[in-house]
Amino acid sequence: MRNATLMLGLVTGPAFAEEIVVAALGDSLTQGYGLPPADGFVPQLSRWLSNNGTEAQIINAGVSGDTTAGGLSRIEWALTPKVDALIVALGGNDLLRGIDPDVSRENLRGILEIAEGRALPVLLVGLDAPSNYGADFEAKFEGMYAELAQEFGAMLYPDFLKGISETGDRRAALRNFMQADGIHPNAKGVALMVDDIGPDVQKLIESATD
Repeated sequence: MRNATLMLGLVTGPAFAEEIVVAALGDSLTQGYGLPPADGFVPQLSRWLSNNGTEAQIINAGVSGDTTAGGLSRIEWALTPKVDALIVALGGNDLLRGIDPDVSRENLRGILEIAEGRALPVLLVGLDAPSNYGADFEAKFEGMYAELAQEFGAMLYPDFLKGISETGDRRAALRNFMQADGIHPNAKGVALMVDDIGPDVQKLIESATD
């Protein structure tokens, strides 16, 4: 009888909350291009969260070379039923190719509409555009992230590389925190990115538990 009572207690005892699952939809910056698997953005972010008291599963949905159009084309299968929240970090390859920001905006809007339809909280991650394509392009590209975040009630992290760019001297940052191509961060650079964006990801995870 005592064993039966113990078993009943196990069955009816308090349930443990399931781990929050976050999909990180992005390009090579998310995927971890040029780095050992353990040094990429998603593994480093996962460790940062755990070290700072937040347990969550981060799914690496980054594809090297992906554009906003590519992200839109695969968002449906990236959002499995287990996904509770979404990080969207796309636009870098649109920028490199000089794609019209109005096109990029509509692709991102499509992604956010799908996330909204599934009631998923979103952290939209932008990028700081250079002035190569002119002031109008720069303003439209950077502005689309803030405008879409406001339109869809998403969280906004304005610049994925902010943790690196805010270290100061550009030449020193390129030498110390970027790979030889000058586009992708090295492991130390990713660590700076994660330290800066980590608190925002924590807030995203918290919103998924509400």
